[in-house]
Amino acid sequence: MRRFAVVLSVLVAASPVLAQATFEETNAEIAKARAELPADAAKVLFGGVTRPAPLAARSIGGYARGCLAGATALPVNGKAWQVMRLSRNRNWGHPALITFLEHFAERGRKVGWPGLLVGDMSQPRGGPMITGHASHQIGLDADIWFLPMPERELSRAERETISAVSMVKMATREIDPATWTPTRMALVREAALDPHVARIFVHPAIKKAMCDAATGDRAWLGKVRPWYGHNYHFHVRLACPAGTADCKDQDPAPAGDACGADLAWWLGPEPWKPSPPEKPRPPLKLADLPPACSQVIVAE
Repeated sequence: MRRFAVVLSVLVAASPVLAQATFEETNAEIAKARAELPADAAKVLFGGVTRPAPLAARSIGGYARGCLAGATALPVNGKAWQVMRLSRNRNWGHPALITFLEHFAERGRKVGWPGLLVGDMSQPRGGPMITGHASHQIGLDADIWFLPMPERELSRAERETISAVSMVKMATREIDPATWTPTRMALVREAALDPHVARIFVHPAIKKAMCDAATGDRAWLGKVRPWYGHNYHFHVRLACPAGTADCKDQDPAPAGDACGADLAWWLGPEPWKPSPPEKPRPPLKLADLPPACSQVIVAE
């Protein structure tokens, strides 16, 4: 478990662009990363493509090592959602993810949520991102802000500068009762109840708050997993769509509500201890991804 914590902390330290980072902060981090990466790094190749691959829709590989063919863009405005941080061009996904978000936005209104502010999904051809995520590579992941959509349409400038709101007192890693609300919990629960959803990632303090408050059938809580960050947003991950042989699902969530020993570990000191310095790993190259990604990156 200690080794697990070290690996995760290295990943987090190497990916400083957060959901709420502004346009200026994002661009500065991307420019810095580009200057330090070799030109043949998969991050550079996929991060430099602005259009989807004109191929049949297909999620290829795993969530943290793969790519996306035939991606669809989530429209930047919908009846019950608005896309944030448009300059990142990360509002792409497998059509299954687009359908899920459109339906989920409407279901959210039924539990009292005004509408979704959607953060990062995937790049036009998926693949590794220059900054910000280790996953989100196959078009089946989406970040949903814990900030509700306003009644008006946000300007492009506002979408680059407005910050999400933390649900956690980060100094103590405890839930912030001034921001965490039953409606936010109901929204996460609504996502977890969807049969297409494989995982939802939240800050450990949020997971604890949900474990403490949930009543009745608690099986849906098993999909909600504690993870570093995720105090400003929750991360929804879909299972591989039916018939996508090249898509690699992660193992199913264990049975139960996941409110026991695993959560207790996250709430203790071990995951948060500073990690000893490690030699940086070389960035992934195209050859490290599934072979089909070579076709995706060059498709015109």
